[in-house]
Amino acid sequence: MPSKREVLAWMARAGSRKNVEGMRRYALPGHFGISVAVLQKYAKGIGADHALAVQLWKTGWLEPQILASFLADPAKVTPALMDDWCKDFDNWGPTDTVCFKLFDRSPHAWKMVPKWVKRKGEFQKRAGFVLMACLAQHDKRAPDDRFLKYLPMIERGAVDDRNFVKKGVSWALRGIGHRNATLHAAAIQTATALSKSDDAPSRWVGKDALRDLTRPAVITKVAQKDRHAR
Repeated sequence: MPSKREVLAWMARAGSRKNVEGMRRYALPGHFGISVAVLQKYAKGIGADHALAVQLWKTGWLEPQILASFLADPAKVTPALMDDWCKDFDNWGPTDTVCFKLFDRSPHAWKMVPKWVKRKGEFQKRAGFVLMACLAQHDKRAPDDRFLKYLPMIERGAVDDRNFVKKGVSWALRGIGHRNATLHAAAIQTATALSKSDDAPSRWVGKDALRDLTRPAVITKVAQKDRHAR
């Protein structure tokens, strides 16, 4: 297993200043300039190494933190670690990758959602809704009622006009609507109500979600899921 120093030395060789500048156009504060695809391939060569992941996270740099999400062991992720890493979120890159690749596989994920969606920080709050979306996509065994309880949280979160929050809220609503016909109907109802709101951010979330949920491809997908579930 490589040490933290060896990993950072590899990053210094693998990255480029040109890539750092390119990442900034997408609101990503790259330190080394290495793509997620390259980091993911590198992580596969290392394998799971939770201790190394924790060390890399503490650097505070974008690429080591994203790599940490690939190396950490979900079984060793504690609520304290989740809260600590969530506090460190300051851009959408690690926020989304950690939730999508690591946190949603932790048994503690479900209890973090209602706590994080109340957070004041833009990326801390986004993390709650992104984690909600990731659970909707990846937790195949969760019953519908767990997601129906999230819809009022989505309605409350939709009033936040910060860019990365409202996009996270829309992602969560769309993710729930993609699970099956029952949740699709519930998500459509919520999105329709939001689209007619007097509140501008809520209208944006509602319309954004409706554009996706009413696509023929999505309607066909949820119908097929229901047929296969019978």
